[in-house]
Amino acid sequence: MTDASHDLIKQDITDNDVVLFMKGTSSMPQCGFSSRVAGVLNYMGVAYKDVNVLADEGVREGIKSFSDWPTIPQLYVKGEFVGGCDIITEMTLSGELDTLFAENGVSFDKDAADKIREANG
Repeated sequence: MTDASHDLIKQDITDNDVVLFMKGTSSMPQCGFSSRVAGVLNYMGVAYKDVNVLADEGVREGIKSFSDWPTIPQLYVKGEFVGGCDIITEMTLSGELDTLFAENGVSFDKDAADKIREANG
């Protein structure tokens, strides 16, 4: 992919503690997987930047080569790639996502995270 796309991606993950590269936006996801991850972050009250990969083909393809991960959505925390929908779902249900946020100083609603686990337990 182009260096310009990678530069834009790098800038987003450097400038923001939490970034979700997704299809659509946090308020209007355009696929079920993006909707699930955005829904978890929204419910847990995590402040994050959403990047709509459908708005820029360079970013859409560039994020896949940048992370060496073939699917979207992709979540980054403090500049590090965390994973896609399945990984984020597993981390949410196991409590690992809480730990990741806490260790990185990312504010989230612990009670909301607990409610997600209770509802899916």
